[in-house]
Amino acid sequence: MEATWRWFGPHDPVSLQEARQAGARGIVSALHDFAPGVVWPVEAIEERRLRVEAAGLRWSVVESVNVSEAIKRRSGPWRQHIDAYIQTLHNLAQCGLRVVCYNAMPVLDWLRTDLGWELVDGSVTMRLDVTAMAAFDLFVLRRSGAEADWDATLQRAAAERFQAMSEGERAQLERIVLAGLPGSKDVYSLEYLRESIAVYRELGREGFQANVSDFLRAVAPVAEELGVRLCIHPDDPPRSLLGLPRICSTADDLRALMEATPEPANGITFCSGSLGVREDNDLAAILSRFAERVWFVHLRATRREQNPLSFHEAPHLEGDVDLVELLCLLVREERRRRAAGDLQEIPFRADHGLKILTDRERECVPGYPAVGRLKGLAELRGALAAVERLL
Repeated sequence: MEATWRWFGPHDPVSLQEARQAGARGIVSALHDFAPGVVWPVEAIEERRLRVEAAGLRWSVVESVNVSEAIKRRSGPWRQHIDAYIQTLHNLAQCGLRVVCYNAMPVLDWLRTDLGWELVDGSVTMRLDVTAMAAFDLFVLRRSGAEADWDATLQRAAAERFQAMSEGERAQLERIVLAGLPGSKDVYSLEYLRESIAVYRELGREGFQANVSDFLRAVAPVAEELGVRLCIHPDDPPRSLLGLPRICSTADDLRALMEATPEPANGITFCSGSLGVREDNDLAAILSRFAERVWFVHLRATRREQNPLSFHEAPHLEGDVDLVELLCLLVREERRRRAAGDLQEIPFRADHGLKILTDRERECVPGYPAVGRLKGLAELRGALAAVERLL
């Protein structure tokens, strides 16, 4: 398996040299300056690839070529955006890039309520506190019909939490929830979110799923022809929030997406942290079921709290997710592929990381500190070496 490191480009506070020192061989990156629906030029792709290779690394995975809201909603210039996506795949393949991650989460990517929650040992992590999320939904967003999604006990707790918050704390919660994609500086407005929720309410979960399936039927045959492996990232968290539908949260969701088009290029980014938030997701069973379509792996562990709808990012080997078991399955799958003639290693990265040691005084993209990820990657590389030896 290939150890990789997410790098957000020249403006990332963590350098390529540090990624190499941390033990990564491959880089996971994207051209974040290009909005969804815009073609990535060959020249820009080549510049990024050459910069990575000059540091002694390989640009292994593109994360992400984002699917535009127009495509998800099948509105406005959605046809042109699909054409642009296809052209971007051609340009990436021309530059030797063969693994492309994407997600199909509506409007908002990951959802958290706290980016600086301190654990008992002093390390700092990210968290979703369901009481704070309910407070945002009910009293900041003031979403129509929100009361139906939160039980009476949680509504009372959310009201008490909101009343106890200062104006600064309320503003901070709003900024965190409305943040755009990782690597992006966008922060959505409450009005934009309300309008988007209304659109998805009209579209419905089935309509949204149909639109994503139509997108896959358009792009997967092209990817297959180009030798590019597409891999959808699961929802984070894997359930509907704020009235927005989610279609990549469970084994059944993954099955429906894989069945949308038969090409093996239509694959999965197996994210143990996202899927592991749900107690009813059997991660080993899901990985075993879809192993042949897993082209990229995010290894991280989350820990559910007393209210299991709340969770936080945990140290990689200490959460609810058994990463050693998953590594065993992944090594077996890679060996099966090798025996069948597929010599491409499965790329994985230590997804997210806790702020520890000097991370606390250093700027970073939320969830992507230097030392915390180094620790996580080191733990995973050690576990991987043991698994490979024992198997």
